[in-house]
Amino acid sequence: MSAQPVCLYCQQVNAVAASECRRCGMLLPAEAALAGERRLRRFTWFCVGLTIFCIVMFFWLPRSIA
Repeated sequence: MSAQPVCLYCQQVNAVAASECRRCGMLLPAEAALAGERRLRRFTWFCVGLTIFCIVMFFWLPRSIA
């Protein structure tokens, strides 16, 4: 039998199969770790996209002649 997850915010003990806290509704630790990984992956792709956008704009925008 696995340990019952405890909410990191309100310290409520929840059922093993639960993904959210039954008291406050926050994600439980296992789910929160996966959400953090998704957030980091999204942030990485945002940075890559922003870099590509800046490089394209560097060559596309007109240069000042003065």
